Amino acid sequence: MELTDTFGRTINYLRLSVTDRCNMRCVYCMPAEGLPLRSHREILSYEELLSIARTAVSLGIEKIRVTGGEPLVRKGILGFLAQLAETPGLRQLVLTTNALHLAEMAESLKFAGVQRLNISLDSLKPDTFSAITRGADVGRVMAGIDAAERAGFPLKINMVVMNGINDDEILDFVAMTMDRAVTVRFIEYMPAIKATDWESRVVPGDTILERIAERFTFMSEARESLAGPARIFRVDGAAGTFGIISPVTGHFCEECNRIRVTAAGRARSCLFSDREVDLKPFLAIGDDRALAAALRQVVTFKPRRHLLAEAEQQFTPFAMAAVGG
Repeated sequence: MELTDTFGRTINYLRLSVTDRCNMRCVYCMPAEGLPLRSHREILSYEELLSIARTAVSLGIEKIRVTGGEPLVRKGILGFLAQLAETPGLRQLVLTTNALHLAEMAESLKFAGVQRLNISLDSLKPDTFSAITRGADVGRVMAGIDAAERAGFPLKINMVVMNGINDDEILDFVAMTMDRAVTVRFIEYMPAIKATDWESRVVPGDTILERIAERFTFMSEARESLAGPARIFRVDGAAGTFGIISPVTGHFCEECNRIRVTAAGRARSCLFSDREVDLKPFLAIGDDRALAAALRQVVTFKPRRHLLAEAEQQFTPFAMAAVGG
């Protein structure tokens, strides 16, 4: 089967959040005071998450990315991932993590059936990393990356580029791709929590490319099947690649192929849209047909584009951890 929205886009990618809890407090993800966390009874059970995943795949979803918060902090995550990996028709199972628990879990994740990992890493400098994450240790993240490479995972490393905070490290991140077969992705800062000065933090994707071109010679590469919105490049002779994701200055909405479900069972078709469908009532009565209809409805809600560049952004501020980032 195939899911198609009202603008003719094929929807084959589900971001599925399993928790709103996180062991980092990144400045672009949540306010300084943290988040009011949902109670355990408000968070979907693994059985409910599997029901959503299986129904979504039966409708045409081919790729599922498990997100959080930080998914590796949820108890029983390995067993859930092993069950999810066995979903008939699922072509790609990916997990996004901040890598704080990855050093001890990489081999188990591989055994469970996770095929790829995305790792958030916004600085290579211990002090800068600690400031961005409000206290985390970059050494633990690097140990997790090393363990994931040893386990044989294809890795994407995501850097949210922030003007005056970590943009001086862009070339250092590109240099990582010379000897490591990883993909580093530079992501424009997005105003999820609507900080008053958010525009001043954005480093446009084209500016990032211009800075890289001052030192490196690179060529564009084709994106993989089921890939996200990044433009992909490879430096001459590099083992890995780098990508640019420009949600603010370079709308990629025409190619968007995803929907998302929060850990509380709210489905939305766009990160920056307030329009949601509550899946819990259908899960409570075990009505798979109604659940499928609700997911189709989410796809029909998908807007042509988000409005991040508009003077009045039409969405309620939110923490990335609360909606699956």
